[in-house]
Amino acid sequence: MASNNGGPWGTGGGGNRPTGPGGDNRGGDNRNGGRRPGDQPQIPEIEDMLNKGNEYLKVLMGGKGGGTGRPGGPDGEGPQVPKGLVLLGGVAAAALLWAYSSFYTVQPQEAGVELFLGKYSQTTGEGLRFAPWPFVTYEKVNVTGQRSESIGLGNSGSDNGLMLTTDENIVDIDFQVVWNINDPAKFLFNLADPRGTVQAMSEASMREIIAASELSPILNRDRGLISDTTKTLVQSTLDALDSGITIVRVNLDKADPPKQVIDAFRDVQAAEQERDRLERQADAYANTAVAGARGKASQILEEAEGYRAQVVNEAKGEASRFSAVLQEYQQAPEVTRKRLYLEAMEEVYGGMDKILLDDAAGGAQGVVPYLPLNELKKSTTGGSN
Repeated sequence: MASNNGGPWGTGGGGNRPTGPGGDNRGGDNRNGGRRPGDQPQIPEIEDMLNKGNEYLKVLMGGKGGGTGRPGGPDGEGPQVPKGLVLLGGVAAAALLWAYSSFYTVQPQEAGVELFLGKYSQTTGEGLRFAPWPFVTYEKVNVTGQRSESIGLGNSGSDNGLMLTTDENIVDIDFQVVWNINDPAKFLFNLADPRGTVQAMSEASMREIIAASELSPILNRDRGLISDTTKTLVQSTLDALDSGITIVRVNLDKADPPKQVIDAFRDVQAAEQERDRLERQADAYANTAVAGARGKASQILEEAEGYRAQVVNEAKGEASRFSAVLQEYQQAPEVTRKRLYLEAMEEVYGGMDKILLDDAAGGAQGVVPYLPLNELKKSTTGGSN
């Protein structure tokens, strides 16, 4: 039986290879020139050379030697990298990391807020900025974008839109508050929860305004006024907190009665409109009647005034005439008395048929004692015609 004596294909680094015919040493035949295998120098095996080359390549690529479990060199390790070179590489990597952490870019729509040892330092604008970390840190805030907070049943799904009016009615308000940032430092450091603060201030302001108004103006003509007043009130409150926030606008999306009572509310509204119509109709009739009565009253007053003036004038005339007669009577009493008598008789008998009878003048002078004055007057008038 052949034996493995450690020849070129023996176990000296090549593993358990089968021995070929050339590896046999039968009968003590010395085929290596008479030398014993332990006395001759080892011929490098091709597999060991390839393994060593792989180990060197791994080391150069940054790996560790001896990955196959085989020794790579005389001591079983790969080629050594100088420690100075490793330290220099570490320092360069740390410097790159520090530079990466210290430089930052501020976009046109942003503003940077730098803090030196945790305390506000400055606000930076657009461009590449340097903040030496870790002494200086920074935060970037979008100052041109608009944010919005929605409040109301339709927007948030809660009942924070139900508000009480001054005439004890409930109105469902849905509105939206649009805001942006005017001071990044105040925005970051003065408010713990800016969005929550804006939402709370907006709801409180709207409740205050609704509580001071009646329901009908809220539903109809005062929607724009309510939006403007809410914006002003919220802005003043945020300014008092030094928040760095600007309220852009307040959109009043909906102002209606609650869904549970909206049908009844519409019936009430229709009844109120009918009542208003009838009131206006009644007022128009009242105005017409009052105007007619006032005109008639003025006419009566004017007639009464005319009658009064007539009576007074007649009385004054009678008094003047009486005064004149009295004066004449005092000057000539008998003449005046006779004249008054004649005037009275003329007034009494002026319109009556008159016949004169003179008994004394009857037969003495041949005068007809009968004289029909009216007949004579008629004949005189007819003859003249």
